[in-house]
Amino acid sequence: MSTERSRVPVAAKDWTIAVGVAAVLLIVGLSGDHHAADPDALGYGLLAAGGLALAAGRRAPVAVLAVTWLCVIGYNAVGFEVPAVAYLFAVYATMRAGHRLVTLLMSVALLAALPLAIMVSPGDGPAGEAFAQARGVLEIAWLVAAAAAGEALRQAERRADEAERTREEAARLRATEERLHIARELHDSLTHHISIIKVQAGVAVHLARKRGEEVPEALLAIQEAGREATRELRSTLETLRDVSTSPAHGLDRVPDLMERARGIGLKTTLRIDGQKRAVPEAVDQTAYRIVQESLTNTARHAAAATASIWIDYRPDALAIRVDDDGTATPGSAPVPGVGLLGMRERVTALGGRLRAEPRDEGGFTVQAELPVGRPS
Repeated sequence: MSTERSRVPVAAKDWTIAVGVAAVLLIVGLSGDHHAADPDALGYGLLAAGGLALAAGRRAPVAVLAVTWLCVIGYNAVGFEVPAVAYLFAVYATMRAGHRLVTLLMSVALLAALPLAIMVSPGDGPAGEAFAQARGVLEIAWLVAAAAAGEALRQAERRADEAERTREEAARLRATEERLHIARELHDSLTHHISIIKVQAGVAVHLARKRGEEVPEALLAIQEAGREATRELRSTLETLRDVSTSPAHGLDRVPDLMERARGIGLKTTLRIDGQKRAVPEAVDQTAYRIVQESLTNTARHAAAATASIWIDYRPDALAIRVDDDGTATPGSAPVPGVGLLGMRERVTALGGRLRAEPRDEGGFTVQAELPVGRPS
């Protein structure tokens, strides 16, 4: 929509110039002395056509150059001594578009053909006077100036485009360097500690089983959480390093989240409505993160016994809802932690909506709606 709006003023500007040039040519033709016996209609038509053709100068500069070339030869051949203003505008447009060789050849051909056109016109003057008139119709200096102006603007636009590409490349380089820096920081600060937790949990589980003791559910949950944290950290680091093969978690991994929640004593249920279908990758990952963060918050802060997950595939949206029966009471404001803030940022970035608040019947609810577009 914005592209169409930007084209309208450009087209209006082109037509304004074209109509203005055509009007100038017609005024000069009407006020000048021309030697046509009865070619007025043809001459005025060629003057108008040469000017109006400039409206297509941006889309087809070479074709417009050819049309104005023919119009200049034509109206001079029928006795109109009118400057080749339209052709000068066309030269400027073709040079700006980079058609230097075509412009040069056409201009040389015009300088050669124009005296011949004037000589065959119905004028009464000698050939020498006709040639002088031709030089007056098309001054070489004006032709060179028009070509130089078009070439200068083309070079300026090329340099501006190159400068823009350079800025974009520099920005991409800075972003890449920042991602690598973050990846190194995460690796150095987290990998060591997570590895220690995972190893210690594994040793504790091994010793308990070796002694024939029952392994506490909490210890098994810590061991599994350590493994999952290692996988998550590896995936995050690969993403930051821009590794395209890194696996992304989506809604197909929700059952894994439920199993881990059950491992720490949180009973979870899953309900899916609508026709299950593939959704955009960003939506799929965001939906997974919403469920993951919601269950994490429930396990850490809600003192809940159950949590329910509802996924609704709507025609133009994906709805996610996670409810728990924790200690949150109606009217109490949720604490805006990092988890809720991250969920809100992800949902907002996709143009969706998020609600996170206590339920009327007690407990807490997280509801998100993510636009996906209608299926084709």
